[in-house]
Amino acid sequence: MEDFNRIRGKIKGQIKRFSGMLVKDFHKPDQKFITEVIYGIQASKDVKLSNIGRALKEKISLKKTEDRLSYNISKEDISHKINERISFLSSKRMHDEMVLSLDIGDVRKYYAKAMENLAKVRDGSKKEIGDGYWLCKVIAADISGEKIIPLYNELYSQESKDFRSENHQMLKAIDTVIVHTKKKGIWAIDRGGDRNKILEALLERRQRFVIRLVGDRDLIDKDGYKINSLQMATCYRGRHQAKIVRIKNGKEKVYHLRYDMLPVRLPWNGTPLFMVIIKGFGEKPMMLLTNLKVETKIKESIWRVAEIYFARWKCEESFRYIKQSYNLEDIRLLTYKGLRNMVSFLLAVSYFVSTYLGDSLKLKLLFEKILIISNRFFGVPTFFHYAVADGIYNCLFSGKSGLDEKRKTYVNFQLSLPFDEWM
Repeated sequence: MEDFNRIRGKIKGQIKRFSGMLVKDFHKPDQKFITEVIYGIQASKDVKLSNIGRALKEKISLKKTEDRLSYNISKEDISHKINERISFLSSKRMHDEMVLSLDIGDVRKYYAKAMENLAKVRDGSKKEIGDGYWLCKVIAADISGEKIIPLYNELYSQESKDFRSENHQMLKAIDTVIVHTKKKGIWAIDRGGDRNKILEALLERRQRFVIRLVGDRDLIDKDGYKINSLQMATCYRGRHQAKIVRIKNGKEKVYHLRYDMLPVRLPWNGTPLFMVIIKGFGEKPMMLLTNLKVETKIKESIWRVAEIYFARWKCEESFRYIKQSYNLEDIRLLTYKGLRNMVSFLLAVSYFVSTYLGDSLKLKLLFEKILIISNRFFGVPTFFHYAVADGIYNCLFSGKSGLDEKRKTYVNFQLSLPFDEWM
């Protein structure tokens, strides 16, 4: 029990230290509030204010705590400041060849009626239209390995008076990340990125990219003829072969693929591009447009473009972890500002769990103990952040007091391990 209490104290100390890095440009009341919410989300594994309030275990009535949290989360939209700060912290941990996955997701609200700016969204899992909100997110991932770095997560609605367009939301996310990452990383975007405005923006900003084509775009081939991209891809059988295994919904599926590439250009831009063609996933070939330098006679160089795009799958799993582990779709805030702020706080929590704790060698022992506390009977899954979230929850939820239980626990831990040398 004593060891368990010590681990709990260390986790609280790390949450406080991370929150201090995150909120240093905020006023003191806001700093305290943000720290409490980040702690409460992890201690309750939930984004509902009532459960966050219970996790704080304050010596006042739960209603008073909830009223205070409700007032603070809705008084001002600070989501962009949080996204900026996480992008800044994440950029220090990135390298040039990491994949930057930009994606549009959704938060479905089945029964909500009074939530502000509730909009129509397409439920990606059920393939249907329903009420909810859109999410624009950016996550970085290694091409090989399990390293995941959350960079950006913004909730928006087309019913908001500030909404301009989906293209604007995507470009806003790209520009926020670029400010800090500069030319680090390679953008990988699904078919939603096959738009002239997105392609123009990436080329103007001199960003490397791999974008999956829808199939209705015309391209200029090496002989100068304008040809539909799908027709162009269908004509090529593919010189090279590959086999990959994808795990989806807990099941393995083996794909036998053929792939090839073609030099192309956009009709309105003379920049040399390549279209990588991959056959074997379905009836239609997968077409990937990229401005990366590809050696046409070296199959590994061509396949690398495919590997960059496939790294998006890890990012999709990362976002699924965020939604499931912290019950995002059960969010019950009524104000639009509150909803946007809570989603940005969830980004901070996911960064703390997936990157901050797992990236420091001196935190490795604490990280491993958290995995043990997660009580996994069948080992730690490949995407281990589920287990880390469970371990932090099991440790914090069982405590008798909240974030400010014993200051001496935090101070002693800080003296025994010199934090200033860690960063």
